Amino acid sequence: MTQTQFFSSGLELAKFVVNLDILQHAWTAITELCKETSQNEEPSSLVKFKVFELPNCTIIAFFTLPANSKDYVQGNGGGDFVSSSTLKKSFPVFNFLCPKDNQEFSINQPAFQLFSSNIFGVLPFLKSKIDNSKPLIITGNSLGGSVATLFTISLLEKFNFSTTKCPLCITFGSPLIGDESLQKTISKYVAWNSCFLHVVSDQDPVPRVLINGYKPFGTFLLCSELGCSCFEDPQTILELLMATYIGSPENQDPNKIFESYGTFVEHLNRKVLCKDTTDHESLIDWTTPPLRAGIITKLAAIGLVRSQPLQNVDINIIIAKIEKQEKMTAILNKQAFDPTRGLNEIKVYMAYLEHYKKLSKDKGIGYYDRYKLENRIGRTMTDMDLLKFKKSLTCFWEEMVDQAEKRPQTVGHSLRTRSLFGGTNYRRMIEPLDIAEYYNKGLKDYINKGRSKQYIQLEQWLKETEKPLSVPNELKKQNVASSLTEDSCFWAHVEEALISCKLLSSKESSDEEKDSAKKELVEFEKYVFDLMKNYAVSSEIFLSGSSFMKWWGEYREIMGVSYSSRLTNLLRNDNNYKAYANGSLEFPLNFV
Repeated sequence: MTQTQFFSSGLELAKFVVNLDILQHAWTAITELCKETSQNEEPSSLVKFKVFELPNCTIIAFFTLPANSKDYVQGNGGGDFVSSSTLKKSFPVFNFLCPKDNQEFSINQPAFQLFSSNIFGVLPFLKSKIDNSKPLIITGNSLGGSVATLFTISLLEKFNFSTTKCPLCITFGSPLIGDESLQKTISKYVAWNSCFLHVVSDQDPVPRVLINGYKPFGTFLLCSELGCSCFEDPQTILELLMATYIGSPENQDPNKIFESYGTFVEHLNRKVLCKDTTDHESLIDWTTPPLRAGIITKLAAIGLVRSQPLQNVDINIIIAKIEKQEKMTAILNKQAFDPTRGLNEIKVYMAYLEHYKKLSKDKGIGYYDRYKLENRIGRTMTDMDLLKFKKSLTCFWEEMVDQAEKRPQTVGHSLRTRSLFGGTNYRRMIEPLDIAEYYNKGLKDYINKGRSKQYIQLEQWLKETEKPLSVPNELKKQNVASSLTEDSCFWAHVEEALISCKLLSSKESSDEEKDSAKKELVEFEKYVFDLMKNYAVSSEIFLSGSSFMKWWGEYREIMGVSYSSRLTNLLRNDNNYKAYANGSLEFPLNFV
């Protein structure tokens, strides 16, 4: 068996980013804003912003005075948080980030105060400047980078990634901004996580101030005099932020650090244009595996692999940790739930169910009652495939619903159209089989006591997107013979109606029980008639061996020939069954 090969592409990604000139454009915007701010001795705000319209992109830049950054970030001893639950009512801008299970997240309080007090009021103005026809770059330095990050997050709620280019947030020397819950929330949605690129110099203390309790998200471009490289694993980034810092109390002049980013951008751009790459061949021999070789070159580019090792840094331990983490990430990505691939695979399983449904109809019993009967008397070897496919379909949709619920509400409140269509077909095809198993066990009240979560959620999502029709269209009438019953709990209502018939005909039932059963049966009549009127129930319910026809036989005998209602008048005419199946049954006006 061929051994899996792992690779590390951070160096190539860094070269690609630098080669696009986006760093140069972003930094130029920040420096221009810096010059304008410096001319004002008493700035009216701790954060300045400006919109730059370039021929090929729009840049929104945020700037904070460098002298304020480190001390302001640290706050009262460092790293004060403000939680999403605290902000829920007073500042609901970020409520959409909370998954349906109401998991909380926390944001750095100084960064949030800058955003809420200086930028929140002008959000409508900034958003009006966004031209969806051009790429959008949002950038900022130090705490200005934190504000840029929060502004970008505020865009994610209503940003349509399927029709509009993703915004790109580029920060320079920005501190970490949130806790692990925020990191997981952003990372859950790949399109969101890819919107953030954080540039960090090995001389800058600010990105390293907030380490305890904070977690990074997005891509980090770590820079040194030797070059740069990209990293995406949160734990690796935390370790490298500390390991790569070469600063000391003597060289922490914020103005010099600010200027150093401009030097880095110019230096990196020149290295790429001139194809000037550091030779690391002496660090790697021919026996070095590709992943380890890639890690070594990445670390060499950010100054960690040197002829003179850094104090208190064991490079071999760092390499081993990164190698382990990148292997684990690669394996998890390979095993990750892939809805698109899954939707294609489960078409085969659904095709088998459709075939089973057709064969059942040919036998005059319907697939619900055939499955219910076979569940009692045992199945053939061929029908064992049915159970296997049913289980595979259920596992897939349980995972699909679970993943959707864990995503932030703006992308997880419903599935995409294709997925929701597949989920609806699954629910209408498979849930009746679960209902059959449930009532075969002698249980009652499936809807309230036995229904699985994925059915409830899939039905709710459909209701949120589907507009009910006042009358059925012609296509719906023509296809009723092959369609699935729209209410996947239809057979549970039938089973409960059969139970009510037994109570009504039993001599042991009390008057109170019989009155209750009558009311439930009248409600069931109305329910069935409304489904038929809208051609929302499959014509299979009229097959002679179906549980519905069994109910009708018992109900007709109990109520007698003198009893008259809209449904019973319709069911007493056998010709109406065929008319309904071919879509030609017309309901009189007084029936509607």
